[in-house]
Amino acid sequence: MFYIHMNGTITEILLYFVAFVMPVILTIWNIYNCCSSKPKKEKTVSCLTIFMGGILYFFLYAIQFNTAGDWYEQVNTMENHYSISSEYAWAVGALILLSFVGYFILLFIEASKIPPLISVMSVAMLALLNIFQIVYAIQIARNVSGLDLYLYVYYANILILSASVIRKQIIQQVDIAANKKLDGNEHRIFQWMYSRMTSFSKYSMLVFICMFFIVAVFEIIFVLVGQGIDAPIKAFTDTADWTFSKQVPPPPVDYEGHYLCTVAAGGHRKVVRPLRLGTRRGKTIIVNRQLCIANAFEEVIQEKFPRFHKSIRYFYDTYGYPVSRHITSPVKADIVYILMKPLEWAFLIFLYLVDLHPEERIGRQYKRG
Repeated sequence: MFYIHMNGTITEILLYFVAFVMPVILTIWNIYNCCSSKPKKEKTVSCLTIFMGGILYFFLYAIQFNTAGDWYEQVNTMENHYSISSEYAWAVGALILLSFVGYFILLFIEASKIPPLISVMSVAMLALLNIFQIVYAIQIARNVSGLDLYLYVYYANILILSASVIRKQIIQQVDIAANKKLDGNEHRIFQWMYSRMTSFSKYSMLVFICMFFIVAVFEIIFVLVGQGIDAPIKAFTDTADWTFSKQVPPPPVDYEGHYLCTVAAGGHRKVVRPLRLGTRRGKTIIVNRQLCIANAFEEVIQEKFPRFHKSIRYFYDTYGYPVSRHITSPVKADIVYILMKPLEWAFLIFLYLVDLHPEERIGRQYKRG
């Protein structure tokens, strides 16, 4: 028993060291290497940071943020929607992969051995990666607390490593430029370029210009595959529960409400046609015309035929909620919406027959105060 207990304790200590102590050590080491003119074991430490840090990052993210679907999918109250729209996840993955390829090119190959275009593209991709990670850090900030803050240690290290390798690249490029000999006008032009190349701020402008062309290439790809030129932005905004999220998700699966509310929120937008946000029993819901017509019909029945309304309300309360429990995907919500269409038309005809201002009544349903 003592042996088993000791083994368990040693394992826990090792896990704690790898998960919490190693990231701190690597961060301090990376800061030293970034600031020092003679970095120590830079390649080894950088690789450890990226690969081991990446594994720890994804483990922590998976534990802390239980993501379970896109913004239009129902999740339970213990889950979050995806922080990146799955429709654009491949583009984000391509950006991250190409950026790390660029990083390792700059880390392992001397500037004199890298073709100029490859060098420029690698630097530009690193700039894009850091812009992306800053935006993504803000995206998840809404749900970050306590231990989640450890995720930002990885972001900080990527930024430090990027700055370090770009700094090394600039120094090597300046050394290469200093050894070149040109005559006449070429010499003057070269000296002009050389003086600006030694300035980090001017070099960063070059990075910006190169980055623009890479972004343009990505946009052309997006257009060709039919995703539109705003795809990089939509990767963040076509989400729910996060900082840049613009979409309103379906109610959680334990939400006890109107099954037509579930249809309006959970179906495909082109089918169920959500109109706006509304309020029902103090909670925010997504409203479409079918839901408004059904509620307007119930309102008229309640006003003109109160006894009949009680029977309808009892039937609806008895069977409506159980039905909503089965609407667990956009396709099911679409089917219910289509099946309800004849009833929606019947409700609409009834409203136009008995109400003086049917559209006004329909329009004011679930209005937010």
